[in-house]
Amino acid sequence: MAPQDFRDSLRRAAQSETHSRHRTVLIAAMARLSGLAGLLIALILIPTTAIVAVTVSKATDDALDLPLTLEDQPSPQTSRLLASNGDLIAYFYNENRQDVPLSEIAPVMQDALLSIEDARFYDHGALDLKGTLRALVNNAAEGQTQGGSSITQQLVKLTLLSQATTDEQRRAATKKSTARKIRELKLAIEYEEKHTKKQILERYLNLAYFGDGAYGISAAAFHYFSKAPNELNARQAATLAGLVKNPVEFDPNVYPEKALQRRNTVLAVMERLGKITPEQGAEYRAAPLGLKITEFPNGCVGVTGEFSCDYARQWLLAQPTLGATPDERRATLERGGLTIKSNIDLGMQSAADDAVRSTVKSTDEAIAALAMIEPGTGKVRAVAQSRPMGRSKKRGESFINFVVPGAYGQSGGFPAGSTFKMFTVAAALKNGIDVGQTYNSPRDLTMPAGSYFDCEGNGTALWKVSNSTVSGRMNMYEGTRKSVNTYFAQLEKQAGLCNTVRAAEAMGIKVPRQNQVGPFTLGVTDVSPLDMASAYATAASGGMYCKPRPVDEILDSSGKLLKKFDPNCKRALTKDQAAQINDILRGVQEPGGFGFSNGTGLKVPSAAKTGTTQDNKAVWYSGYTPELATASMIAGVVTNSKNPELNGRPKSLAGVTINGRLLDFNSVGGSSLAGPMWAKAMQKIQDSLTPVNFDPPPKRAPARAAAPKKSGDGPDRRDRGRKRDR
Repeated sequence: MAPQDFRDSLRRAAQSETHSRHRTVLIAAMARLSGLAGLLIALILIPTTAIVAVTVSKATDDALDLPLTLEDQPSPQTSRLLASNGDLIAYFYNENRQDVPLSEIAPVMQDALLSIEDARFYDHGALDLKGTLRALVNNAAEGQTQGGSSITQQLVKLTLLSQATTDEQRRAATKKSTARKIRELKLAIEYEEKHTKKQILERYLNLAYFGDGAYGISAAAFHYFSKAPNELNARQAATLAGLVKNPVEFDPNVYPEKALQRRNTVLAVMERLGKITPEQGAEYRAAPLGLKITEFPNGCVGVTGEFSCDYARQWLLAQPTLGATPDERRATLERGGLTIKSNIDLGMQSAADDAVRSTVKSTDEAIAALAMIEPGTGKVRAVAQSRPMGRSKKRGESFINFVVPGAYGQSGGFPAGSTFKMFTVAAALKNGIDVGQTYNSPRDLTMPAGSYFDCEGNGTALWKVSNSTVSGRMNMYEGTRKSVNTYFAQLEKQAGLCNTVRAAEAMGIKVPRQNQVGPFTLGVTDVSPLDMASAYATAASGGMYCKPRPVDEILDSSGKLLKKFDPNCKRALTKDQAAQINDILRGVQEPGGFGFSNGTGLKVPSAAKTGTTQDNKAVWYSGYTPELATASMIAGVVTNSKNPELNGRPKSLAGVTINGRLLDFNSVGGSSLAGPMWAKAMQKIQDSLTPVNFDPPPKRAPARAAAPKKSGDGPDRRDRGRKRDR
């Protein structure tokens, strides 16, 4: 339409206007509108190469940040974390969006969107001149704002905003200026030359924001109506189409009356355009919104297995597959539309969660933690702790994952007590010490300075060690099953301290230089429950140490395999050495063993070792079957101190109340406290485990040495603060 024709049409409109106030406004606006019309026509004729000159003369520096061409870059997509059976655990996203092809979007949804946003979409080019001029007339005459931008023009703006990576680019993409409009129009014209109308509509529907965190039609359909976009009816489609104009103002969760009015406006336009019948229009307008909300929580808070989820996320952020830097990996995870198939077993996760939560309350001055791992593969099946994920200190919440190594959970770990004696047994077997090796193991023993040498050849200090269980002459079977400290002080000396340290390191334990001391065998090194579960899985697997692996594979946004994480294993023990350890430790789980006497027995073959740290600050029970290794731990932690610096520090469990039960000194033991929690989890899932036996050991238990003597007939004040594994 030429400028002169436009002025004539306005003049005729003014002459036919019956309301005098409208006639006055129209005549006054005529000259200004004709100028705008001329500008719009002229813009179509501006060559691309001239756009810089136009922009520079009209725009601010911000507008210059906009590109001169529009690239079809992938829009941010939502990633999903799945359990081992394929069930959804969590979403990770920057924008909640899952792109779908136009063929999977209901035709009525397409009709609803076009009816209210760009009814002549298939009849015009990048610029709908008639619609734009009509909007200008209505805006000038009525003092209202009526959109005149075509779908393609809107798509350009959405794309620029989506692809903006800096604040300057975001301001440039939204700033109200003539320069931005000119550049967007030119980009729209070029875009239409390279894409079909259906391609443009598909991208628009996938890119548009529908409010309440829902980006794109798929996320919107599932969020507001719990339906796939191809299942939407006209009433639902009209609701969603109405949100595009202003997803905040018409948010049906916040402003249901406005959303209803907006939906009915869309239905009325659809009826006028013949997309629905008058009867349907009347029926739909009389119906309620009919929302059926599905939430898409972002991240791990509140999901099943919160800390298993968080461990998987932190582990992924360290994988080079997702990018060269932490920022690149986070962007890939939150924008890449990945499907992450984890090794988390929901049945085991439920058992672990129930065990820790029923044993220790979140607000107790203690932490219960439990980790499950599959021997021979390193698949992490579950991690659980008594403190839920969150920021509320009153509810005992925390974002620290106390179950996994510090690199993935920000916890420094806990000393593991006598569970470290397994490493001493391993070192002894590696160095040819027979299981029949006996020592006189008195209640108290002093190991002189220089009895042990660290891995640099330095002698260690004097060590006074005492038993908390039994005393007497005993062999490796008896000394291990009864957790006799003075026996292990002598066994570690014969096996070699450095050899014992190396045995632990071969099973994934990181040993600081300062922990290479005589008491190393008593577990003075801080570790996580996952560390200990994976270490004990080494013996369960027949001697193969496998690095913990929470994720099995990653698929990209198109469903193609991006990365398969195979087991990362190495031999740490021979099969015979592993079988010998299993045969020794199974005695703890059999009649007469510390664990069995506290109810830890299973229907399937199992083995275990107890652990209690110095001053009773933590108790452990590391047990396993040939198919699953589980480490259970309860540690005392200062939480309610008036001095904030003390909160989070270790404290003795003696005198602490857990789940309404006051712990005295005699009740704080690896088998008596951590053992029952281990049993709660393992007994719940034992029917899913195969009743396969351990490999037979090279040597069975030797004849008993002289009957061991108890360390005392009753509580002794000298026992206070000592390790107690019973």
